[in-house]
Amino acid sequence: QVRLVQSGGGSVQAGGSLRLSCSASGMNFAIGTMAWYRQTPGSQRGFVARITSDGSTNYTDSVKGRFTISRNNPRATVHLQMNSLEPDDTAVYYCNTIWRQRNFWGQGTQVTVLS
Repeated sequence: QVRLVQSGGGSVQAGGSLRLSCSASGMNFAIGTMAWYRQTPGSQRGFVARITSDGSTNYTDSVKGRFTISRNNPRATVHLQMNSLEPDDTAVYYCNTIWRQRNFWGQGTQVTVLS
C-alpha cells in the first residue's frame, strides 16, 4: 500500500518562502510521477506542480517562476519550494501520486500566507 507522509508548511508573511516535503513508501518511487495539489474551502482540489520520473516538471500558471518541485529518489521524497508567496496561495496542499492506476494522497498540509 502506498503511503505519502507530508511535512512542512505553516504561516508566513506575503513575499516569504515555505518548503513542503512528501515521503513516499510502498511504491517504486524512482519510476513514479509525483505531484502537488491544493484546495481552499468550498473549492475543488487544483493542480499545482508535477515531476516525472525523468525530472520533467510542469506547473500551473499562477505559480510559475515562484514554486519549484524537486525529487530525491534515494530518499523517496518530493519537495515543493514556494517562494514569493501570495495570500492567494493560502490553501491545504496535498502530495499525490498515481500508482498501479490508483490515486494516492498525502494527509494535507496547511499553508497560510498573511497579507
